[in-house]
Amino acid sequence: MNRILKTTVIAAAVMSVAGVAQARDQIRIVGSSTVYPFASYVTEEFGALTNYPTPVIESTGSGGGIRLFCNGVGEGTPDITNASRRMKPSELERCEENGVTDVTEAKIGSDGIVLGLAATNEPIDLTLEQIFLAVAAQVPVDGELVDNPYTNWSDIDASLPDRAISIYGPPSTSGTRDAFEELVMEAASAEMDIYGEEGYTDIRTDGVYIDAGENDNLIVQRLAEDTGAFGIFGYSFLVENPDTIMGATIGGVEPEVEAISSGEYPVARSLWFYLKNQHADEVTPMYEYANMFMEDQMIGSDGYLVDIGLIPLPEAEREQARQKVADRVKLVAADLE
Repeated sequence: MNRILKTTVIAAAVMSVAGVAQARDQIRIVGSSTVYPFASYVTEEFGALTNYPTPVIESTGSGGGIRLFCNGVGEGTPDITNASRRMKPSELERCEENGVTDVTEAKIGSDGIVLGLAATNEPIDLTLEQIFLAVAAQVPVDGELVDNPYTNWSDIDASLPDRAISIYGPPSTSGTRDAFEELVMEAASAEMDIYGEEGYTDIRTDGVYIDAGENDNLIVQRLAEDTGAFGIFGYSFLVENPDTIMGATIGGVEPEVEAISSGEYPVARSLWFYLKNQHADEVTPMYEYANMFMEDQMIGSDGYLVDIGLIPLPEAEREQARQKVADRVKLVAADLE
């Protein structure tokens, strides 16, 4: 065999082996800790009701999941990432730079961000401004911004409990943290002339706000032990632990399904997952899983996921989201603006 032909045969064999190695029937999913309980339910159903293995799912936080998802195409990169916030234009741009050029976006429902505390406490009502003043790195005092001096809730408002401010919250890679900064920090500070129109999102680092990691279940566990503290997490964790924790009302509004769905509850956000279409041919069950997730049986108003805390989308919006997944509609930067 001549040298050129031999080299060609060897190269073809290597490519063939690589293709076989890449093909697999187990989906790999990463992303949001808030979406994790919903996605875990669907993965278990998928493993039980199909001939495919149960997908592997990892809670990495929204930002961490999107970063892994956008690292490239092929083995070693996830097929799907869950997110408790929408992908940012800069993240989609990074995806494309790394060869992830065909992504489909799936909106699955809504969620409220809860400021929770141990159920043994008396009910408490907080305003967005009071929460902001508890966690902001700098606050206004006598018309000047100073390092946050508040150590007790009663320092902020005499009507609040005279106990230490202690808040367990998500890290900067979390979609819950992103949403908290936007819906609480920006919203509250934008109303204060001293911060300007864009608002202020820097969170204090003196130990009052405690980075509790990506696993919201750990925050729930800590509240059971540290009964004077608050925790920031998604509504579904409140639903799953009704005997352990309760949610503070915000501006007099309870964190309940109707209030979150209608927007009356002021700290609500949308939930998503993203599909890497370039993996669809090699990871054959990927869209079978995605279509199962989008069924009314899962995300509909009487769906299984509603029972564990998902706030369903209106029917028309739900059908539109389902169709985008079924048609594998490509996400483009203009969609995110």
